[in-house]
Amino acid sequence: MTAGTGEPDGREWLEANGLGGYAMSTVTGENTRRYHGLLVAATKPPVSRAVLLSKVEETLLVGGRRIDLSTNLFPGTRHPEGFRFLADFRMDPFPTFIWDVEGFVLEKQVFMPHGENAVCVTWRLAKGGNDAGPIGLEVRPLVAFRDFHALTHVNDTLNRRIEIAEGSVAIQPYERLPQLFLGHNGQAEQAGDWYRSFEYEEERARGFDFREDLWHPFSLSFTFEEIPGAARPEAAIIASTSPRSAADIHLLRKSELSRREHLVRRAPGGPSFRKLVLAADQFLVARGNLTTVIAGYPWFSDWGRDTMIALPGLTLATGRPEVAKEILLAFSEHVDQGMLPNRFPEAGEEPEYNAVDATLWYFEAVRQYVETTGDLTLVGDRLFRILADIVAWHERGTRYGIRVSADGLLQWHAAGEALTWMDARIEGRPVTPREGKPVEIQALWFNALRTMSDFASSLGDGDSAKAYAARAERCRTSFLRLFPDETAAGLVDCVDGAWRDRSVRPNQLFAVSLHHSMVPKPLARSVLAIVEEHLLTPYGLRTLSPKDPAYRGRYEGGPVERDAAYHQGTVWPWLLGAYATSFRRVNGDGPKTAKAIRRLLAPLEDFLLGDGLGQLPEIFDGDAPHRPRGCMAQAWSVAEILRVAVDERGRKTRE
Repeated sequence: MTAGTGEPDGREWLEANGLGGYAMSTVTGENTRRYHGLLVAATKPPVSRAVLLSKVEETLLVGGRRIDLSTNLFPGTRHPEGFRFLADFRMDPFPTFIWDVEGFVLEKQVFMPHGENAVCVTWRLAKGGNDAGPIGLEVRPLVAFRDFHALTHVNDTLNRRIEIAEGSVAIQPYERLPQLFLGHNGQAEQAGDWYRSFEYEEERARGFDFREDLWHPFSLSFTFEEIPGAARPEAAIIASTSPRSAADIHLLRKSELSRREHLVRRAPGGPSFRKLVLAADQFLVARGNLTTVIAGYPWFSDWGRDTMIALPGLTLATGRPEVAKEILLAFSEHVDQGMLPNRFPEAGEEPEYNAVDATLWYFEAVRQYVETTGDLTLVGDRLFRILADIVAWHERGTRYGIRVSADGLLQWHAAGEALTWMDARIEGRPVTPREGKPVEIQALWFNALRTMSDFASSLGDGDSAKAYAARAERCRTSFLRLFPDETAAGLVDCVDGAWRDRSVRPNQLFAVSLHHSMVPKPLARSVLAIVEEHLLTPYGLRTLSPKDPAYRGRYEGGPVERDAAYHQGTVWPWLLGAYATSFRRVNGDGPKTAKAIRRLLAPLEDFLLGDGLGQLPEIFDGDAPHRPRGCMAQAWSVAEILRVAVDERGRKTRE
């Protein structure tokens, strides 16, 4: 992948460590977000993330000359302009940068060992003239040592103590954060100055503070010696929160490559889904002794709704059912008043129970797990009682006025709240108020009741099976009376008393796509047609029809402007999964359907292999050219595309 030399390449790359920590920056090494850093450690995995090592400045030393390879933006200028020497960038197997400086080719590689708050960086002189004399490299670490939502500025409270030993340096600028160890195979020299006024373009565009000062505690120097008949040596550093030697890097690289190859081999799709499988792996992280899902990088933690929607694609479609089981059990331990937590806060406070749908997606995640594995024992021994209690709480009422109404549909009422996935708020007020009976909540409730009926029947509890089926039928009857939109086809988005919200949104699609659907085929065809006409784009579904006066086609500006657009037209890739499933349900099996779905997925797969650098973003603009926005890597975006792609591959194999 050629990076080019005209302008800095702002595409973002990501390495994750399975703990919630990561390394992330741009192709040309210029940090454009406060969240960028070479070592962003999860100090209380998977949260409490801190930018410890922000970046390193690199200078190639050739014949007494200094050639800067780094790129930074300062007020009114970009300096240095190392991006002009960047000849290539690739992501396979790790982020790899190749500079060509007057015939000297330097290759840099970055990777994170799984399960450690550590990052390894190596530089290898791949090509250089024999008569150039000593060729060296100077590396200057720049540290932030702060919460990843914050920014650092010059201050007098910083602890300037630096412990330099043979092959290692240790610093701890602030006691509230862990010590940073840097193992290396060069020569260390103490510095202690500040680099001031870095500017982060993405933060400026998002309406936030965008200037930061970084501390330069020490410098490292390396010399690439010519050894006839031998490979050129690597300059190497490993930055970590526990002592590590640069000599460990070779084995750590080998181990990480082996781990990733194992993931690809065990996935049902095999090598053909390599990039998607490795993208999915970056979201599966440790929480204590169990596993959870990071909703998106760089700023999201583990969210209940996102986790349950993403679980089938991240785990079952990648051949990792044991991880799915861990996640289902982990969340079952936090069910309270019949609700699944929607968010585990960063600082370790109590979980937040503020979603009407997260709990209902849990039923579908359990159902898909059982369907894939045949492990009904998990339900019989551990989960059925919990699921039954959830249904009981919803019937008698739980938080936020969530309860089953007399007609068998599920409603919620809580002024000023936003409990569905369309949860953006401005000054405490929902942008998309959906109080009452949202359409996808009814679809999820029906699916949950039918799933419980199936589980009860399989476990030999016929009476419970009939009771759950009867509740589901009452829900279906009321739904088909209230939700079909007789004026514009499809389904209305929300019902509350006599009020019916006829906004054309993608939520109606779940009434077709969920395993247990209460929508007859003619109505399903109508839903699919209206979604295709108004909402379908190459990268996902818009959240509102462009014909609606409230439509916002671009997700840009400050927090207020962006929140106003978040669910008012912005495209979400994860919704393409529900569309593809609905498309097959409406059009049936066969070569034409398979071809249409492959064509549907192609733009996102191309994006992942190209500009996405191995990941799929949270959102795109509603208007063409549909620029990527929000988080550069989003769990359910990857998961839903992977789920559909693997399912299509399986169908083709069976045919």
